[in-house]
Amino acid sequence: MILLVHLLFGAAIGNTVHNIPLAIFLAFLSHYFLDAIPHLDYSLKVIKENPQRKLSFIFAIAKVATDLCLGVAMALFFSSNQPMIYICAFCALIPDGLTLLKYIFPDNKILQAHYGLHQKIHFFSYKKISTFWRISSQVGVVIISVILLRL
Repeated sequence: MILLVHLLFGAAIGNTVHNIPLAIFLAFLSHYFLDAIPHLDYSLKVIKENPQRKLSFIFAIAKVATDLCLGVAMALFFSSNQPMIYICAFCALIPDGLTLLKYIFPDNKILQAHYGLHQKIHFFSYKKISTFWRISSQVGVVIISVILLRL
């Protein structure tokens, strides 16, 4: 899933679950749950493989930053803007942050183990599922998240 989807779903959890430790835990776990659903991701190969290609690298970083900013903007627009919403939104992004750290610290055993688990959860990435359904799943999660943020 793209960051916007993870962020909004984490924010929705922060808005609807009123037990703080449980909300944080569920927001974190929601990342893995959403990654198990068939979805479309954008490629960040240039960040992983060849950050020396300046223009491609800048474009990839801009894509991630735009995705992140749109998610935050939607959370701001659709929610009551309580701090818990943003804490949970951040927690829902932690697994992707750990993946990024794995590329920065490739010899770290804990980050390598997490990366392996995270990749296995993307089970449907390797299945032949139409682009329509991969995009529809993300649109559905965004709609559900917005509804939960408006409660």
